[in-house]
This record gives sequence, structure tokens and C-alpha cells, in this order.
Amino acid sequence: MQKLNKILIVDDEAIMRDSLRDWLTDASYEVLTAGNGVEGLDLIRKEKPGVAVIDLVLPGSDGLDLMRKARQIQPGIQVIIITAYSSVHTAIAAIKEGAYDYIEKPFSPEKVELLIAKLIERQSLLDENLALRQKLEEKYSFENIVAKSARMQKIIETIKVIARSNAPVHISGESGTGKELVARAIHAQSMRKSKPFVVVSCAALPKNIIESELFGRENEAVSGGFSFRKGKFEAANNGTLFLDEVGNLNPNIQVQLLRVLEEKAFSRIGGSELIQAQFRLISTSTQDLKRAIEQGDFREDLYYRLNVVNIEIPALRDRKEDIPTLADFFLHKYSTENQKNIKGFSAESNDYLLRYQWPGNIREMENAIERAVILAKSDSIEVNDLAQQSLYVSHKTAVSKSMRDIEKNHILNVLIEAKGNYSEAARLLGISRMTLYNKIKAFELNVSKINNSAH
Repeated sequence: MQKLNKILIVDDEAIMRDSLRDWLTDASYEVLTAGNGVEGLDLIRKEKPGVAVIDLVLPGSDGLDLMRKARQIQPGIQVIIITAYSSVHTAIAAIKEGAYDYIEKPFSPEKVELLIAKLIERQSLLDENLALRQKLEEKYSFENIVAKSARMQKIIETIKVIARSNAPVHISGESGTGKELVARAIHAQSMRKSKPFVVVSCAALPKNIIESELFGRENEAVSGGFSFRKGKFEAANNGTLFLDEVGNLNPNIQVQLLRVLEEKAFSRIGGSELIQAQFRLISTSTQDLKRAIEQGDFREDLYYRLNVVNIEIPALRDRKEDIPTLADFFLHKYSTENQKNIKGFSAESNDYLLRYQWPGNIREMENAIERAVILAKSDSIEVNDLAQQSLYVSHKTAVSKSMRDIEKNHILNVLIEAKGNYSEAARLLGISRMTLYNKIKAFELNVSKINNSAH
């Protein structure tokens, strides 16, 4: 195991090596020295230092090549490059390949000590964030589902029970609640986990290509033979087929899908060969499929085929016990990714997280916390980091408004902020464009007024 306070110095100048060794030893570091690349690599194998200070110009090799070999032996080693002014461009190339930093000659040993101290502080923070995230995952996570609430724990227990069956599963819930995560958890716990998990976004695929996307296609080739393209049914063989937003399938495809589920076989478009449909089907929807049946938009017989097991994912506002746990999980995740020393949320931010209704659910929260980590100027997340001004205003007036009014105003503000761009607004909200359209219609928002205010 590597130790960050164990430092390796690789330099062919004895005076430089000895000077750095004595200075760093006095600063309580354990110091190893080598005069060339071969000696340096040998010490890395035997001693596993946490940091290597490498001169760019060495006899028989160069520091960049030594860094590459050192990282192959010990992937976690941190490297500082020593360079002359004329070789700065090579030192920059080393940073692009993963070196922590470079230092130009001439320099004082004190400068190297400060750079190493900064490196160790950063790495310690990353290790701490990683440990905290792993602790959260161990305590509250199941196959990437982070949850503490009783409702979500019950869903996790359901996953464990149904995963080993082959029964079709339908997952319902608002956009951004984590339906795909649940689907992937079912697959990961099943006997099919080593087989493909094939995703089909029924809302994203144009209606004129969805059939060939699912079934595949055969065409007569110019040479007289046949060419074919496998569809998703075939790609999911022995694995799991995940139909996201299944309510968007047109009536013709609904009939064909029902037949495949009943007969456990299908043919490619243009082909006659019967192919066995050996996959487990998991589907999702944000819309109310029972209402779609009443309106004639969805087949009742297909609904019961899909809905052998139903899992309904609650909206984030209906499981507030999960909010602090999720917030901590995302905070440590993005603090680590962005190499920032952020220890937690301020009291006002915690209050905001719990009071805000999160119309975009977990996806919106994750986006908000990632943005907050990037914007944060201190070691805690403040409410102004967490929420854009329009969201903060909505939060401050939450006491006097109904949940519907809060969500309506929030969507309106985000649309104005996105200058009427629906795709950008949907991204900021953490919902799909289709969900955004449905909410605009439900709230009877004046779209022309929104577009005018954007210009």
C-alpha cells in the first residue's frame, strides 16, 4: 500500500537529490533517492512511495517515460516533474498525462515542500470524500439506489424477491425518480445479470423506425444473398429488454409487442425465420396507462402483460427522509470529481433542500448539487450556490403558496431563464421534453408570453 508521506526523488544531480532529501526529511517525510530511471522504478516496486519528484532529463531515459512506467507499476502514485525552462512544454505534456504539477529550475527546497504539502492535502480530501461516499453506499445504497425511507426500502425488498423470476415488470413514477436505476437493479440481481441489458427509449425514437429498431430487418443484397440487422429483441437475447416510456408506442407496435410476449418468438422485418424471444421485459411510464386505456391510446391486454409486477416509485417530495442522504451522496460525489474541499450544507441550505418540492425529482436535485459544488466559494454549500435566484425566490415564498403554485412558478421561471428553449429548460429541471410539454399544458402556461420575455 502506498504512503503519501513517503517521497521518491529521481535526479541525476547528487547535490539536488541530497539537498531535497535533507530538507524533506527535516519536514518529517520519509525520503528515498535514485540517480536514474532504473533505480527509481526498482524503488517504486519495493517501497511503494506515494509521491515521486522526477527530473525531466535523466541518463538513459526521460522523466516523462519514467512517469508512464511508474504509473503502470503503481497507478495511484502522484508525480511532480522537475524541468528547465526550455522543457516546460514537455512538462505540460506530463500534466496532461496525469502528473500533479511541475516545478522549474532553479527552485528552493521549500517550494518543493509546499507543493508536496498541497498535493497531500488534496489527495487526503479526495480519499476522505471517497470514504464518506462508500460509507453512504454501504449503509443506504442498493445497486446504486440510495435510499433511507421506508417506502424505498420496501421497493428494494420487492426487487430482491422478484429479481430471480422471469415475470415482466412495469415501473411507474414521475420523470427523474430513478425508474431506470430500479430496472438495472432488478437485472443486476437476476440470473440474467451477465447477459445484456438493452435500453429502448420509446419516447425518443421516431415512430417510423421503432418497428425496425425492435424487430431488426432483412434485405435482399445485390449479390443475391441477404443482409440483416439485428433489432433490440435479438440484442437482448437471454438478458433484459428495458422499454422506457412504453406508453409512447403507437397502436400498431403495441399489437406486435403483445404478440411477441405471447408467442415468445418474432421474425425480422422482411424475413421469415422465426427467432426465439428469450428476454425478460421491464417497462416504465410517467403517464397514467389506465387513463390511456380509457382514452383508447393504450391496449388493455398489453397493459396486463406488462404489469405482471408493478413497482411505483414515489416522487422525491413524498419521501423527504431520503433527501439528506441523497444530498450527502451527491455532495461527496461531485466534491471528489471536482477536487473541492466542501464539508457539507449550511443550515439554510438544508432547510431549502427539505422545503423545496423538486418537480424534477432526483435528477433535478443531482443537477442542482453538481452546479452548487462547482459554484461554491467556501467549504460549505450556501443556498445561493444551491439554487439559481429564480428557484430561491420560489423557495422563499413557499410558505404562502400551494405545491401546485410553487411548481408552476418554478417551471415558468426556468423557461424564462432558458429564453424559451424547451430542451434547455427540460435539462435544468431534470425532466424530459415530453414531461415539460405536459406540465406546460396542465398549468396552462402562456408560452407566447414566455417567448416574448426571452427576446
